[in-house]
Amino acid sequence: MGKEKGGFLSPKAIANRIKSKGLQKLRWYCQMCQKQCRDENGFKCHTMSESHQRQLLLFAESPDKYIDSFSEDFLNDYVELLKRRFGKKRVNCNIVYQEYIAFKEHTHMNSTQWETLTEFVKWLGREGHCVVDETEKGWFVQYIDRDPEAIKKQEQIKAKEKMELDDEERAAKFIRDQIERASAQGQEVKQTEFTDLKRENEDEKVTISLGGLSKKKETDTVASSSKDNPLKKPPVSSIENPFKKPSGSGVTSKKTEKAGQKRKSALDEIMEFEEKKKEKLNRKDYWLHEGIMVKIVTKKLGEKYYKKKAVVKEVVDLYRAVIKLIDSGDKMKVDQSHLETVIPAQGKKVLIVNGAYRGEGAILETIDEKKFSCSVSIATGPLKGRLIEGIEYEDLSKIYQP
Repeated sequence: MGKEKGGFLSPKAIANRIKSKGLQKLRWYCQMCQKQCRDENGFKCHTMSESHQRQLLLFAESPDKYIDSFSEDFLNDYVELLKRRFGKKRVNCNIVYQEYIAFKEHTHMNSTQWETLTEFVKWLGREGHCVVDETEKGWFVQYIDRDPEAIKKQEQIKAKEKMELDDEERAAKFIRDQIERASAQGQEVKQTEFTDLKRENEDEKVTISLGGLSKKKETDTVASSSKDNPLKKPPVSSIENPFKKPSGSGVTSKKTEKAGQKRKSALDEIMEFEEKKKEKLNRKDYWLHEGIMVKIVTKKLGEKYYKKKAVVKEVVDLYRAVIKLIDSGDKMKVDQSHLETVIPAQGKKVLIVNGAYRGEGAILETIDEKKFSCSVSIATGPLKGRLIEGIEYEDLSKIYQP
């Protein structure tokens, strides 16, 4: 009797599984059969097999169909990785390709219509999928986001910036109108003119006059004249008013006030710096949190789910979440690009999902529809009671309360 095979847990089977892990040489991969061989002998045996011959017959019937299918799969996966991993950053195309082929079951380039990565990148630039440029370090690509929701957000940001520019233009126009009104009434409007410093006479000495010294000289002159002629009265301006309060206290209060303002502005600058630092650390490209309400903004899941509200039950991998529809109770796994935050009424509880105060619970105070922002007061933690203004709509969402 021959020896029985060890099966799945035999040393040979385990060794074969270890060898099959990771990437193998691309020239020993058959895209039609989706089979990876470990060496040249194995690939030769595979090409002579009956299953491979059947696949070749299918390919011979409509080669363009299969090549187009493989090309489309390669394009979609490459662009999706570029969008998800790098966003709108400019990156070397080979870096994206190395991360793409790290997945063992990826679509190989030798089965597509492009022979090299350079040819593929040039095609991306011609078709308008990405912004492509060539440098000494190679070809660089940058993703172009054509999603309607992303375009809508960009238009909102541009509208907000235009609104701020309009405010500045109105203020400048108001100042110009005041200047024209004053000039029409015959009042001279003094404008500062900057001239070059020129020395007309080379022999002329440069003198500096100090206000304090001139005042002291005038006081000495008045004192000496009063000594020389005691009958002569000093000028009215030099006579002290006994009913006038001493100027020392006023000067001290002004200095104290100015010093207080300086200290306050310095504190404001420190707080603003810390706020920017905190914003930079906590600003992420993902915002999903458990327990918040979201709205479905895509029709890819079906018309019946479009614009429906749901609650996030579980965050899967930062960018995807398991949601449960509030109306029907259906559960599904959705990407965050197909969702948007829900803004409740004033006085309701919200969760700040992105930015400097990420993860903090708060109470919605006011809504500014023109600037697409809200004002909230922190409701939990050591910052309880702090009022935060100018938080954008997408940075907070309603907390689900059944």
